[in-house]
Amino acid sequence: MAPSKASQAPFVKDERVLCFHMEMLYEAKILDVQAADNSDGWQYKIHYKGWKASWDDWVPQDRVRKFTDENKELASQLMAQYKNLQSGKSKGPKKSTTATRANGSDMSSARGSEERTQQGTTTASGRGNQRRARDYDLEQEDNFHNRPSIKIPLQDHMKALLVDDWENVTKNQQLVPLPHAHPVNEILDDYLAYERPHREEGSSALDILEETVSGLREYFDRCLGRILLYRFERGQYHEMHQLWNSASDSHHNCASDTYGAEHLTRLLVSLPELIAQTNMDQQSVNRLRDELEKFTSWFSRYHTQYFVNEYETPGADYAEAAKST
Repeated sequence: MAPSKASQAPFVKDERVLCFHMEMLYEAKILDVQAADNSDGWQYKIHYKGWKASWDDWVPQDRVRKFTDENKELASQLMAQYKNLQSGKSKGPKKSTTATRANGSDMSSARGSEERTQQGTTTASGRGNQRRARDYDLEQEDNFHNRPSIKIPLQDHMKALLVDDWENVTKNQQLVPLPHAHPVNEILDDYLAYERPHREEGSSALDILEETVSGLREYFDRCLGRILLYRFERGQYHEMHQLWNSASDSHHNCASDTYGAEHLTRLLVSLPELIAQTNMDQQSVNRLRDELEKFTSWFSRYHTQYFVNEYETPGADYAEAAKST
């Protein structure tokens, strides 16, 4: 790619930006720029501030935002919404900072706002406390990075589906039709039926397979309402919750009975961050990584069987109510 062409891109190499990951905006730096395949747009290699290079990723142009006060305020608002979704989290800057890192990046704009508030109310005698607080945060960050971590490779076409999903919901204000024609339970059962003949009956390999599938089910049911939904989907989620509590429908009793491939893919990209918060030893993490890579490869190969062809557009009343939630 000629340098003159790259200079036409809206963002340039080494530029400080904000970048979307799912519904969150994180401070980042552009490492490289190139023209997007089969498009007039651009894609950018992103490094999230404060995180290892293993998290670097190529992202499409519509996930990148200028590092402006307005966009930093948006990032802070999204962070506040995220923290409100986390159940069992105690309030206060220490906990919210940890929750931010667990979500996949250093939310520097939110942290900066927090620090500015503290500096505006702290006297000279409180500087020692601030220094100790910073040392504590650095220690906490070191402990977090020392936890076992994994990276689950996702095929490019699956990443593209994630971007389309984000755009459909957050920009086009559309929804995945629910109950899903191919719910998560069906996907996991299909994978189990596919993979089981490759494992010896009674073997530890079969046990690990079944535990992994069971774990994915449980994680999905627990995480859906907490971290896998965009704000626009909350109203639909409440409707589905009423369905689960209704005796009139015995086929849809939980999230994995009702939601499908789109939300399962969101879980897959969140799993490394979730696993980093567990106390699993490295050997167990490695085994889990191998199983998740096999599942992701299979899911990617047969994705056309499970993703919806079209999202639905809710009525004006729903869209208006979503703005006020």
